[in-house]
Amino acid sequence: MTTTATPTPTPTPPVSLMYPLMAYDLDHLAAFGEAVRDLSLERLYMGQSVLVDTHQAFAHLAGRGIRVPVGTSVALTALRHPLDAAVQARSLALLTGTGVVAGFGTGDPQFVTALRGAPYESPRTAVAEYLTVMRGLLDGEVVDFQGRYVRLDEGLLQVPHPPVSLGVGVLRPRMAYTAGRVADVAITLLTPAAHLREQIVPALARGAASRDRAAVPGVTSIVPCAVRRPGRDPRKLAFAAHELHLGGEHYAAMLRSAGLDVDAADPWAGAGALVDGGVFAYGTPDEVADQLTGYGEAGATEIALSCAGVLLTEGPEAALADVRAIAEAMRDRAAARVR
Repeated sequence: MTTTATPTPTPTPPVSLMYPLMAYDLDHLAAFGEAVRDLSLERLYMGQSVLVDTHQAFAHLAGRGIRVPVGTSVALTALRHPLDAAVQARSLALLTGTGVVAGFGTGDPQFVTALRGAPYESPRTAVAEYLTVMRGLLDGEVVDFQGRYVRLDEGLLQVPHPPVSLGVGVLRPRMAYTAGRVADVAITLLTPAAHLREQIVPALARGAASRDRAAVPGVTSIVPCAVRRPGRDPRKLAFAAHELHLGGEHYAAMLRSAGLDVDAADPWAGAGALVDGGVFAYGTPDEVADQLTGYGEAGATEIALSCAGVLLTEGPEAALADVRAIAEAMRDRAAARVR
C-alpha cells in the first residue's frame, strides 16, 4: 500500500505597507508609520520623493518616535552616487534601529537623460554596478571599482549598524536575472502572480546560480488593493493609482506578456484589465487576502499593501481602514495555516 504525503502549505508571506505618494504631508506619512507599528506589519515602504526626500522623511518619522523598519521602493540611481546611497541607507538603519531595504531602479530614460545627458544604454549594467559598489562599502571594503557607469576608489568609516538589504525594482526576467546576481530582494509592482511564478522567480534563481550564490533573493510584491465598499468602483481606483504606470510602455509590455490586454495609449482600459486580471486586488477583506495569498504561492516572500487608489480618492483615513481590514484577514489566514 502506498501513501501520498500531504503537501506542506506555503507560508503566508509577511505583510508590509506601501506609502504610495511622494512625501509631503508628514502627518499623513506618520499615520502610515503608526499603522505599521500598531498592526505589527513587516515594514513601511516609500518610493522616490523629490518633495521631501524619502530618506529624510523616514528620518523624520524616527525623530517623532515612530521607529519602524523602512524600505525604498525604489530610489533612483541617477540621483545619488552609490557611496552617498550607502551612507543614506546605513543612516536609516542607525536612526530606526532596524534593518533597512534599500531598493533601487534606474527610472524613466528621459529623467536619466535630464540628469546625465544620456540614458543608460544598459540599465541592467547600471544597477549591477551600483549595487556591487554599495555592498562593498556596507561590508567595510575599500572599493576600487572602475565600471561603465560607476567609479570609486574609496571606503566608508565603519560603524556597527542593523543590516541593510539591497533591492532592485524588477519588471522583466532579464532584470530579475541581474537581481539574482547582485541583490538581496527583487521588488515588483503591478506584476501578476502568474508572471511572478513563471518568469520572475525562475530568472532570479538562474541569476543567483550564475554567481554560485547560496540564497536566491527574496521577492517583495507591491500589490494594489482595496476593500469593496458601497459606492466604490474598482476600475476608478485602479486608474487613480496607476494611470501613469499604465501609460508607460514598459509596464504595458510586461502586463501583455502576462496575458493582460493593456495598451499604453488607453490607461482607462488598462485599469479595467488590472481589475479583471486580479492584479488590482478588490473584494471583501477575505477575498483580497485570497488574492494576496496567491502571491505567496507564486514565490513572493513579502507582500506590500498599496491602497493608493483609496488614498487618492478618499483620503488617508479610508485607506488605512482598508489596510487594517486586509491586514487582519491576512493575519487570520496565517494563524489558520499554523494550526
